[in-house]
Amino acid sequence: MINEKLAKIWYGGDYNPEQWDQSAWDEDVRMFKLAGIDVATLNVFSWSLNQPDEHTYNFEWLDQTIDRLYQNGIYTCLATSTGAHPAWMASKYPDVLRVDFQGRKRKFGARHNSCPNSPTYRKYSERIAAKLAERYQDHPAVLVWHVSNEYGGYCYCDHCAEGFREWLRERYGTLEKVNISWNTRFWGHTFYDWSEIVPPNELSEEQPGDVSFFQGISLDYRRFMSDSLLDCYKLEYDAIKQHDKNTPITTNLMGTFLDLDYFKWAKHLDVVSWDNYPRIDTPVSFTAMTHDLMRGLRSGQPFMLMEQTPSQQNWQAYNSLKRPGVMRLWSYQAIARGADTVMFFQLRRSVGATEKYHGAVIEHVGHERTRVFKETAELGKELSELSDQLLDARVNAKVAIVYDWENRWAINLSSGPSAALDYVTEVHKYYDAFYQANIQVDMISVEEDLSNYDAVIAPVLYMVKQGYAKKLEEFVKNGGTFVTTFFSGIVNENDLVTLGGYPGELRNMLGIWSEEIDALNPDSKNQIVIKGQHANLTGEYECNLLFDLIHSEGAEVVAEYGDDFYQGMPVVTRNKFGKGNSWYIASSPDQAFLEGFVSELCSEKDIKPNVKAGTGIETSERVKNGKPYLFVMNHNDIKSEFDLEEKVREDLLTGETKSGKVLIGAKGVMILGYEQVGDL
Repeated sequence: MINEKLAKIWYGGDYNPEQWDQSAWDEDVRMFKLAGIDVATLNVFSWSLNQPDEHTYNFEWLDQTIDRLYQNGIYTCLATSTGAHPAWMASKYPDVLRVDFQGRKRKFGARHNSCPNSPTYRKYSERIAAKLAERYQDHPAVLVWHVSNEYGGYCYCDHCAEGFREWLRERYGTLEKVNISWNTRFWGHTFYDWSEIVPPNELSEEQPGDVSFFQGISLDYRRFMSDSLLDCYKLEYDAIKQHDKNTPITTNLMGTFLDLDYFKWAKHLDVVSWDNYPRIDTPVSFTAMTHDLMRGLRSGQPFMLMEQTPSQQNWQAYNSLKRPGVMRLWSYQAIARGADTVMFFQLRRSVGATEKYHGAVIEHVGHERTRVFKETAELGKELSELSDQLLDARVNAKVAIVYDWENRWAINLSSGPSAALDYVTEVHKYYDAFYQANIQVDMISVEEDLSNYDAVIAPVLYMVKQGYAKKLEEFVKNGGTFVTTFFSGIVNENDLVTLGGYPGELRNMLGIWSEEIDALNPDSKNQIVIKGQHANLTGEYECNLLFDLIHSEGAEVVAEYGDDFYQGMPVVTRNKFGKGNSWYIASSPDQAFLEGFVSELCSEKDIKPNVKAGTGIETSERVKNGKPYLFVMNHNDIKSEFDLEEKVREDLLTGETKSGKVLIGAKGVMILGYEQVGDL
């Protein structure tokens, strides 16, 4: 449970009363009560209001707001306000301003605009966090601390350059090791003094679009920037903990956001929180995968859905409305996959500036008769009735998919083999195949214990970090099934090629040698021709993008290429290794192959789906005190069917008993409690 002060699924969102005059506040509270809102996120961008100059602090407005809400049964998620520094700070202390990728010094404006290595920013952000914690440490309304907001963005200023050199000293110890790790004798880049190292931007080693002439320095700079921003978060975290040791602390993450290594960040969050903003055409399986990734950041612990829109967004190319029922459906999707909160940006629409057309619980019209408000209130009522039944329930999965930010950075920075290779897309292809089969999946880091899983899939494991190959070998030797793909096992954590033949340290376990890698236009297809008898893989399938030319070194050839000069060479292999098996898929296969492959793998490992259901039915199961709660969600626009077979379960939302073949309405949701004993 995030905080036992409020033992239910929290329902609320970002609230900015400072943008309104007092006449609106009472009406806000009235409508919050109608909607079932019980948590308001306050003070996210109020630094300039809290601190109008270097020496003055003003929290009276915040006192009044927290107290007024609490007196009406509404708790506070209290932000530290450091997501955007005040104008006076930028004017008086220009070191707080970032230098961009092109080497230009920013002026005051926008947000995410502070240099993470600015002494000024670090001093004042830590100070205001401490003052807030000292003031509100014992306030009964405060449920959770929200540090800054949506960290991201890199800086290339002189402070960052010096900070990068210090970071390198700590990581490598000597310049000699830096030169070796970056292979600096290429293009005559050898460094003889630390001061010679400069940040890799458009003035030095990089071009727009993740084009780097020296991947080692670019990869390390991404690590350094992620760590620098994390250090800023930790300064505020520690400042709060000096006064308030009990209230949990978080900051809102952004799913598969590229800039930050969230697995590293999550170690310093008391609870993971994230902001979910899919487009109208985002595959629902991608959103599900991202929820699972956020849950996986802290080894399956429940997380906070900190932001979603109740209706539409304002910053996409086409800001579509959420269709009737979709807000509720997507909210339950988050809960099904581990969320213990449902929160929105924003509770009342802003009257001006860039987010005035971003959706809100209270629209510009200002009354409760809107479609959006009615849907919000209906969901609030349901969540209130669910009470604490689902809080802290866990998701149990026998399949894990490996996701690694540093691996993604390295693939993006790689000087080939294909501009069309996208790590997240390839990971999602495998996730989607399990999703469509209603097989529960955990998204895990390379540090995760593998012993609880029957199968581990690591698509495009380009970077194999020190010790990870041994960890995978032990997993397979002990009976696990491991799956990886083309362009895997190529480099170490410094992006230096592992010599001796691809896939490097994975070669012995996989029982193959990859001699060459062909890259063709994604429209160019080859065939995966299945060899021998397999229960769920027959005939031919298509593949594209990259084509590893592999030789078996003991692995069973499951399929061969059907075309080009490598026709007849292996494209899918399976190698017996100890008590388990390791698979290699040497190209990017079509969906039909992946469906058959998932069926083959799950059949071998006796992994069962949550239910039997057709396309558009999503399921996820959370377990609490040994009791399972099965979420069934219909993303279709028509009634659809799923099959519980002989199981008898009660729908927590309606109280109805379900068994056998069950119809679920369009955009419908069921939460089926643990199996009942006895006949209907």
